[in-house]
Amino acid sequence: MSVTDVGDHLRQARQNRQAQRRLLDQLDGQVRQRKSEVDSSLADLPTSQRGTLVNRAVSGFRGELKRSSSESRTRHVREAARLWGEAREAKDHYRSSVQFLMRASLGSERRSRLLHQIETSGAAELASLAELAAATRDLELGAALCSKVSSLPPSERPFSQQDLADALVGDEHRGVNLALMELERLAEEAAADETAFERGSPDPIRILTIAHMAKAAAEFAEGMTQPQDIEGEDQ
Repeated sequence: MSVTDVGDHLRQARQNRQAQRRLLDQLDGQVRQRKSEVDSSLADLPTSQRGTLVNRAVSGFRGELKRSSSESRTRHVREAARLWGEAREAKDHYRSSVQFLMRASLGSERRSRLLHQIETSGAAELASLAELAAATRDLELGAALCSKVSSLPPSERPFSQQDLADALVGDEHRGVNLALMELERLAEEAAADETAFERGSPDPIRILTIAHMAKAAAEFAEGMTQPQDIEGEDQ
């Protein structure tokens, strides 16, 4: 799955989540309105008796709403799960910025030529070219250099592949991973809200899980020099 595909899935997931929220807000609003109407109609009854009758009427009305809206509600949850399920398969391709850099120039003829040209380059020349690649944001040169030094013993490598990749595509790499994290969180939120509506109360464990996911995303985003929202990006 390409970065563009991940961004497209995120756009769809956000739209689906917004639609789900509107639907659930509308249903909750109808329940509140029904409760207010029943409460007003029984205003002459004692408080304890009125409360019992109101709760019974609202419970019945809520049951009707759950049955009539079940298909629409389920569709949103399934769509969120589908989008995350498809995007989840891409996680292994974006685990490191080095992987991201290598994929960015995959199949490039220039990268192949550069790799051939630096085949016999020494450590000093390779280090100098790495600085040039970072300064000019030359992804093909950077990928060729990473390929070259990966064939050298660790003690003889004149620069860190990770550092070079971070300099070239670090923010983009974090951006696509943040998109994947958001897709996962949106799927969890969709399921949590559906469960809360069905039960009439939220699941505290799911609330905690979502909070941890949001915190992890915020911590991952630290260190980004430029905010990256890949929704709709063409890469």
